Amino acid sequence: MFTLPAVIEYLILAAAAALLYALCAFKQLGALQQGGYEGRRFFAWFRRRGNMARSRLVLLAFLIALSSAALGICFSFAGDAAAYIALIPLPLFVGLYCLADRRALKVPLEGTRRAYRIYAIFVLLLFALAFGLAVAGSALAYYACGQHPLAEHVRYLLLAAVPLLQPFVLLAANALEKPFSSASNKKFLARAREKLAAAPCVKIGITGSCGKTSVKNFLAAILSARGRVLATPASYNTPLGIAKAIDGHDLSQYGYFIAEMGARHEGDVAELCALVEPDHCILTGICPQHVESFGSIEGVIAAKSEIFAGTKKGGFAVVWQDENTAALDPEEQGLACVRVGEHGECGALNVRCGTAGTDFTLALGIAQVPVHTKLLGAHNAGNIALAAALAYKLGMSKEEIAFGIEKIDYVPHRLQPYTANGVTVLDDAYNANIRGAASALEVLRLFGGRKFVVTPGLVELGVLEEEENFALGEKLAGLDRVILVGATLVLAVRRGYVAAGGEEGKLSVVPDLRAAEELLAGELAEGDAVLFLNDLPDIYN
Repeated sequence: MFTLPAVIEYLILAAAAALLYALCAFKQLGALQQGGYEGRRFFAWFRRRGNMARSRLVLLAFLIALSSAALGICFSFAGDAAAYIALIPLPLFVGLYCLADRRALKVPLEGTRRAYRIYAIFVLLLFALAFGLAVAGSALAYYACGQHPLAEHVRYLLLAAVPLLQPFVLLAANALEKPFSSASNKKFLARAREKLAAAPCVKIGITGSCGKTSVKNFLAAILSARGRVLATPASYNTPLGIAKAIDGHDLSQYGYFIAEMGARHEGDVAELCALVEPDHCILTGICPQHVESFGSIEGVIAAKSEIFAGTKKGGFAVVWQDENTAALDPEEQGLACVRVGEHGECGALNVRCGTAGTDFTLALGIAQVPVHTKLLGAHNAGNIALAAALAYKLGMSKEEIAFGIEKIDYVPHRLQPYTANGVTVLDDAYNANIRGAASALEVLRLFGGRKFVVTPGLVELGVLEEEENFALGEKLAGLDRVILVGATLVLAVRRGYVAAGGEEGKLSVVPDLRAAEELLAGELAEGDAVLFLNDLPDIYN
């Protein structure tokens, strides 16, 4: 079994198996990338109840093993050739797997250098695994051949186990690649830190449990009346995201740089502040949205308030008033605190929401100005007030601020309306939170005609996930049609809906967004309105 021809045979089989099985891993690599290359988040996704990715890999392994064993035994009359005939199901079922799984990720896999490196290491590890299984199978067949003559014909049956081990191989490849990325990233971040430290522009950091991207975009629109503004794009809110955002830009040509700051662990915001060194900051509010990551609401508060210590003394700290920010005191860190809310120094008063936009009175200290925005929802009035408060403190007049607010456009996938075939679609698919979800449902109820909602529920709530999704279900009662997507969170939503008096005949549970869209296609009519609330990324499905 260890002759030169046999070893060459093992190597060829291992290479072929590695290349074939690697074709089944693109969605797993995409999920790993969506999880920030954090092995713990990837593993939590993979083992999540109802995860079809795991189920399909188990089915693939079972079908290959069963059919390979059957072929090896049935063709035992062919002698040694039976072992090779038994391998036919491997490429056949891998091809069928790829064909059935060809639907693209919601968040496409980005072909970054890191992703390529992980994939290359992954293929090499698959090769080593397949080689080991081929040798092990041959050894077992060799020693069992005396008592079980058919064992020789299924000696490569262990190769069917590779799909079951594939996610763990991917995690190993990620771990092996990490030191290289860490060294490369440190150099990239060091250059970005030097560039930001030397930049003459006003630097602003924005963090919070919700509304960060919206407030960033609103502030950029308002400040653009005074000078050029560079803001981190989309949700580039990690150290590498911020470094990439400024790469290729001459910061001396800008009057303002606005950095969105996300956090999943204690110390993340402090790390971002050390990179940017913001002159001023905005805390958009704190809710249980990230309890899953931080363990408790106290952990969320501690993590988000790191922005105060990381902002330069003498700067402004604009803070949204809520029950979780009430006890925070940025002045202890040498900052001038500007509270925004109903009883704050600034805020949005007399908010009137309609299907054509939102009207409110913007209070800036003792100054007040009537404002209209095409944005929908009371939460957007609050987000605009946060941005306007800092602009006011930076010296802009209420007239300049009102002019800037008029230029504010919809933020993609954040209660963004459009019309299709006479149906009003409210696209609130990006990362819904407790506060925004309640506001989005209020907006939906403003529209005439039948009202539909499509949602998979809310995530990243940790121990509060059951409770908050039950509460979301209660808010859905009274709508004309409720379509719940997925299997992980919707049970609590459904219970809340029924408990609040919702009609079960108006509620459906479907496996994915495609099925929901097919259902809507047969039911929606001109004049109806449909809200897509929180289209979860693949890492949550």
